[in-house]
Amino acid sequence: MNKKLWIAALLVTVMTVAAGCGSKPTAAPAPNQTQGAGTENNASEDQNETDITEPVTVDPEDTTTTTPGTTEGSTEGTTTPSGGTTSEKPGTSESNEKKTIDVYYTDLEELELHKASADISYATDDAKYKAAFAALQQSKDDKLVPLWAKEIELKSVQFKDGALTLDIHMPDTARLGAGGEVFAIDALKQTFFQFDEVKSLDLLVDGQQSESLMGHVDLEHPMTRSE
Repeated sequence: MNKKLWIAALLVTVMTVAAGCGSKPTAAPAPNQTQGAGTENNASEDQNETDITEPVTVDPEDTTTTTPGTTEGSTEGTTTPSGGTTSEKPGTSESNEKKTIDVYYTDLEELELHKASADISYATDDAKYKAAFAALQQSKDDKLVPLWAKEIELKSVQFKDGALTLDIHMPDTARLGAGGEVFAIDALKQTFFQFDEVKSLDLLVDGQQSESLMGHVDLEHPMTRSE
């Protein structure tokens, strides 16, 4: 009986010692694992916070640089069309004046001088005299023949103090006979003397005062209005 009690007491003692020795190694590593996990969690949280802040600092710089650029562009865009709107093209101050004048031709046989009418358009007095001379060079009626051929060139027109000077170039093909030359000079005088401001008419050939226009009749310098 005593032997059984002793054995039981020995087993209790051994179990108590074994239980005390087993609790020490298991309790020590527990706080180390907890600290390691906490450190790793703290490190990962710090990394996440750093990664988020980096793009935030760059974006505001890009926004501030582009904002004034768009503002200037919009301002320039509004000023450009306004400048284009204010600019105006100068208009012509002179307007063409139309007038019906008398012009003189001959017939197919060069027997008489015939009066006809022509419409001219001009802006200045010089243009009026040029248009009158051009009317002498063309006819709308087949029965009326111009005495001043289109080959004759009117080189210049000058008008001063009632004196009109015409400078022409006449090729040989435009020359007429004696009767045609008389009609041509008479047609020129009656056409230009219908303008009240013209008091005298001087006809030059290539800038020179020629004795005769076509070699048959004397040419006066200047020719005056007949009363």
